[in-house]
Amino acid sequence: MTTLAQVIAEACRLHLMRGMEVALAEVGYSRVAGVDEVGRGCLAGPVVAAAVIPDPSISLPGVDDSKALTAPERERLADAISATSRASAVIFVSAAVIDRINILQASLLAMRRALVSLTPQPECAVIDAVSLRGFGFPCLSIVRGDQISYAVACASIVAKVARDRYMCELAAKYPQYGFEGHKGYGAPEHIAALREHGPCPEHRLTFRTVVPRTHSGAAAFGRGEAA
Repeated sequence: MTTLAQVIAEACRLHLMRGMEVALAEVGYSRVAGVDEVGRGCLAGPVVAAAVIPDPSISLPGVDDSKALTAPERERLADAISATSRASAVIFVSAAVIDRINILQASLLAMRRALVSLTPQPECAVIDAVSLRGFGFPCLSIVRGDQISYAVACASIVAKVARDRYMCELAAKYPQYGFEGHKGYGAPEHIAALREHGPCPEHRLTFRTVVPRTHSGAAAFGRGEAA
């Protein structure tokens, strides 16, 4: 049972997290988007970015950095965020594109595409840790934005849930890798499966953990179909 003290503490926490968006609204930016990505450090699967413009009149209890939440909490909140936000967008950039342009550029591409996919467009964007330019509105890069900005926290939850759901779908297609558990990260069981089966088309071949290099610098094996 939730106590009154817990309700008050949560209200105060959410008030602090909304402080940046409130300050931006006071200087004329009423539609503030939060942007975040997930999957940058994975060995397999896409990098996924989300952009969310939360309704400023709604603060959903529990919204926080997605890494601080349990999977059921994230699932519940992602659906609530999507249902109550002014706009939201999720963009996937595949392992093949990551291999072609590198993971940093793929992450930036996903975030840019998520932002331009919003309807209506934001008047300002708050982005977790990276700089984006070239939009018709200001973009603020905030380190640990998913911990201190409500909008960015919403984006982090939506992106994480979308990617986790996709990795569970991949688990049915490539059951030998255990994607449903580690979601493509470098867990010991994932690395062991890679050594036994080699990579599947969803693996990032430019990551050395996926494709060990020979002394000559050549890849030990290439992109192949799952066994």
